[in-house]
Amino acid sequence: MSHNESAHGHDDSHDGHDHGGHSHGGASTSSRKLAAVSLINVVGFVVELAGGLAFGSVALISDAIHMLFDALAYVMAFAAAYVAEHYGEGDRWSYGLHRLEPFAAFLNGLLLLPMVGFILWESYQRFLEPVTIGAGPTIAIAIGGLLVNLGSVYVLHGDAMSLNEKGAFYHLLGDAGGSVAVIVSVVAIEVTGFTVIDPITAALIAAVVAWSAIAVLRGSSEIFFLKTPLESDDIRAHLCEIEGVDRVDDFHAWQICSQITVATVHVETDVESMADAEAVVRRVHDELAHHGVDHATVELCPRYADRDVHLDTHCH
Repeated sequence: MSHNESAHGHDDSHDGHDHGGHSHGGASTSSRKLAAVSLINVVGFVVELAGGLAFGSVALISDAIHMLFDALAYVMAFAAAYVAEHYGEGDRWSYGLHRLEPFAAFLNGLLLLPMVGFILWESYQRFLEPVTIGAGPTIAIAIGGLLVNLGSVYVLHGDAMSLNEKGAFYHLLGDAGGSVAVIVSVVAIEVTGFTVIDPITAALIAAVVAWSAIAVLRGSSEIFFLKTPLESDDIRAHLCEIEGVDRVDDFHAWQICSQITVATVHVETDVESMADAEAVVRRVHDELAHHGVDHATVELCPRYADRDVHLDTHCH
């Protein structure tokens, strides 16, 4: 096979994904789940905030604010999922608008940071000026908030979650922990009489929120800055074991969103017929799909005597 007979293979569908149209079987399900969770958390926020203001618990107010920001995050995630599903088709958007998913997740993480500051400030003020807490109603409302969070976790939980769904899922687990912390703190205050437990609990909730923000920001940033989601050395080794593959000179992998992994690979071969070349390309695609690549571009070329010149021109 001559240099001019280099084979380029493209594969847009693996594991039920159709990236030629940028659609996913579970995409509409994802947006419906996020919409349901958004509605549930807005209701929970209103109830917890009203209870916290009425009965004097800064921990309950903190949990309510956490729930509000999470609800806003879910609304943004829903909007991103909906737009990605219904718009961006055709050649103008090479991979549709699925990039909105990590963008929305990044904004969600940013939204959590001012909430941490607010909770810590309120905790400090309540530490300086303790307030008597209505124990019974506060516990009842916190239990209601816990049920809201557990119900939302049940709605979102599944075998494969998008980045936004994972972000929402972790937020909800943090919310559930916050509700439990409120319940425990109120009981502890009733038993010990130490009202300082309330602002301390709120500060602990703030720490959980900060951890959630960092996790979401890190995950979305890794996608934006094209961190490879795969073990490149491991994949190179597997590709080199394929019949007809002599050398893997260049391999790149990145994500468009949490559900679309893209890869390009430059492979050298000594096969001479077009049929054999196509067979090698097909085997490379199958191997990449096995490692979770949804869309792959394979460049198949013969061995080069001027390898360094060719790689300087074509590889990074």
